[in-house]
Amino acid sequence: MSTVQRQIIWAASFAFVLALVFSAAYIMVFPLQDWADLWDRHLMNIPFVIFVPVASVGIGILFGIASGLYWRKQLQLTDHSLHLLEEGRHSELKELPALTEMQSITSRIEKIGRQIAEQTILSQRLATQKAEDTESRIQEIVSQERNRLARELHDSVSQQLFAASMMISAINDSKSSSDNKETRQMKMVEEMINQSQLEMRALLLHLRPVALKDKTLQEGIEELLIELSQKVSMNIQWKVETFSLDKGIEDHLFRILQESVSNTLRHAKAQKLEVLLIKRDDLIIMRIVDDGIGFEAEEGKAGSYGMQNMHERAVEVGGTLKVVSVKNKGTRLEVKVPSIENGGNAND
Repeated sequence: MSTVQRQIIWAASFAFVLALVFSAAYIMVFPLQDWADLWDRHLMNIPFVIFVPVASVGIGILFGIASGLYWRKQLQLTDHSLHLLEEGRHSELKELPALTEMQSITSRIEKIGRQIAEQTILSQRLATQKAEDTESRIQEIVSQERNRLARELHDSVSQQLFAASMMISAINDSKSSSDNKETRQMKMVEEMINQSQLEMRALLLHLRPVALKDKTLQEGIEELLIELSQKVSMNIQWKVETFSLDKGIEDHLFRILQESVSNTLRHAKAQKLEVLLIKRDDLIIMRIVDDGIGFEAEEGKAGSYGMQNMHERAVEVGGTLKVVSVKNKGTRLEVKVPSIENGGNAND
């Protein structure tokens, strides 16, 4: 039963009872000679016995309708507040209930809503912090595991390959050149071991942590290339200018350098590697050049996944990546990233 219906029934019943009491009091004050006189007495040309109950019930119904509509509006405002609270939304009501009691209830609901909103914000903040902490722990675990694998590979497989390379090289040097077939086979084995060493160094380059941590990009490049020049027979040269960069750009450029150097070690068979990092006309330019066997673009060599990964990293920092490679003449990879934060001065 709705509020309006309940108010109509209640008001009509009350009005009817009030009419009976009024009629009884009237009869007591003005006694009737005969009950039939009730039909003879008229109000507005309607018999008294009909007019009184009908008028009272009608007035009660009208009063009940007005009262029911009023209370329904008050309860709807409260229900709306509770509905917003149930959905986790909080908004100040544009229209407050007229009754003081209802206003008190509404104000309490709004207070609870504000408290829930504050708790929701706090919960979301804690959830975000927890996710970031979890991601940080995962990255730390991954970094530690990569370090462990790199150390184990370097201390075992890499050392064994180096020892095998030295042994096979000594055997080849001691053999006479007359035994051509066996000599060629041993040379092939030596080349395979040397290539395996390059593959292992490229793998270690991928496994080592790629984050610069507390180093600048220039320091990271120099450290990487110095370490690499001590382990491979390749002629490695670099020119690195000193200038400040955002951490995100530094990280992406360093990852691109690692990927490019790894591809050179694995596929290029190069004797020389040049790395350039400069800033010209508000552009940060990183160029990696080798004199290896090169590749043709349509052949998709040098690792399509690696090339796509480098391209995506360049795009992420608003830059461009261009690769030019000629068969048996080498490969040049160039990354250009605009320096928006600091205006560069041309110093060609």
